[in-house]
Parts: sequence; structure tokens; C-alpha cells
Amino acid sequence: MEHHVYFWLKDEYKNEDARASFEQGLDSLLTVPGLEKGFWGRPAAVMIRPVVDLSWDYGTSFTFASVEAHDAYQVHPEHQVFIDKHKEKWARVLVTDIEPNR
Repeated sequence: MEHHVYFWLKDEYKNEDARASFEQGLDSLLTVPGLEKGFWGRPAAVMIRPVVDLSWDYGTSFTFASVEAHDAYQVHPEHQVFIDKHKEKWARVLVTDIEPNR
């Protein structure tokens, strides 16, 4: 399954030091067991179209072998540390989970 998360940072955390800390936190999520592949990034400089939302600051795309592996990730200590350390930085978070039609 695919787990995508989009983060909108509060204005006071859109500085170099806060971003560096947040990015280190995102890197730490890539070490959680059960994650098959994953990456994080910032909005791509794509052509502006009415259906494109570039308002978010960071996004993640993680692939898990199963819903169970995803659920184990959700309660993993490293994931909880990330949330506890960085939740004050975000104004909004959007999660989209996709189960492939295979």
C-alpha cells in the first residue's frame, strides 16, 4: 500500500534551521522497519494547472507491503518521536492512503 502525507508548516517554522530539523525528522522515518521504499520532498516546479495544489511545504511517499506493515509503522517509536518533536511546526497535515488494485 502507499502512504502519502502532506505538511503545511506554520510561518514561524519556514526558516533554514526549522526546515533542517524537520528534514532530519523526515529522514529518520525512512529507517523504520517494514518500509519497502520511500522518499520525501518539496513541491515540484511543475506547470501550474487548476487541478494542481502546490500550497504544501513537504510531502512523503512511503510504500508498505501490506496494511499490517503500515499499521506497525504508525505505532513504531521512531514515528512517534517524529510526531512529538515536530507536530508544533505544522499548521496542517493531510494523509492519503492508497491500496493498489492488484
